[in-house]
Order: sequence, then C-alpha cells, then structure tokens
Amino acid sequence: MNRILLILFLSVICLSACKKGYDPVAEERTQAAIDDKIIQDYLAANPGLDAKRVDSAGIATGVYYVINTPGSGNTLFTNSTRITIDYKSKKLLTGEIFAESNNFHPSFTLGEVLRAWKLGIPKINKGGKIRIIAASRYAYGPYDQPELNLPKNSVVDFEIELLDVTN
Repeated sequence: MNRILLILFLSVICLSACKKGYDPVAEERTQAAIDDKIIQDYLAANPGLDAKRVDSAGIATGVYYVINTPGSGNTLFTNSTRITIDYKSKKLLTGEIFAESNNFHPSFTLGEVLRAWKLGIPKINKGGKIRIIAASRYAYGPYDQPELNLPKNSVVDFEIELLDVTN
C-alpha cells in the first residue's frame, strides 16, 4: 500500500512540475506572425524596394529578396555547392551592422549556411549581388547571439555578393 501511495505521490509531483500551456508550435507560429508583420511594415515603408518572397516547394517562407545584380552563368546549386561571398548583416529595424566579411571572402558549402541564405543565394549567379530580408526563423531563430550583439528572434537584412561558385 505504501509503495502505491509513493508512486501516486511521485506521479502527482512530476505532473504538477510540467510547464502547463507550453506549446512550442504555437510559440513558433506567434513569432512567425510577429516577424512577418515587421517585414511587411518595412516593405510598405520602403515602396521602392521591390522585394519578392521566396516560395519553397510551393510554400511561402519568411524570406524576401531583391536581386541587385543577377551575375552571369547558369549555376546548379546543391547542398555541397561551395560558395565564396562578401556579406554585410544588419538588424532590419535599426540598420545596425552586426556582422560583415570586411573583404575577407569566406567560403562555405551551401548546406552549412543559414536557411535564408540557402533559399536566397541560388537566385543569383557568380558575380551577383542580392539583398535578403529574413524572418528570425530563417536566420538565428529564438536564440540570443551575444558574440554578434544580436537578440533572439531578430529579423535580419543581408547584403551578399556571390564571388565564386564551385560544384
């Protein structure tokens, strides 16, 4: 009998310790709506910015882009495509630069970059320049980036020049 009471007592404690009402999917949807409103308001306030939204497999994303220079060639991009870029990263609402390549031309495989870059960079070819505006879920997400002075759930604005592409 004591053993049953102990198990029952521990079960009640464990169940009451659970965070009630926490729904990560609902939290993500709420943040997506906040980010999308920030981007839509920004685009409305900057009517000369002809940004297009990236659709991935027919699904609308929170990534918008403006091709400043299309580049040349006909590149097939895969996750193993190596890209060499020059970039500048800013907080969308303040314009504060939080990261840039400073003429150091880093190379990455497309599979290891931010989701916004995976969706946006293939819109241009070698020598192309693109501006990517990304909802937080396509950039750094719900995580503070103290080394970048970037708070969690930041909507970001990237300017990228695609210097080289290797398959």
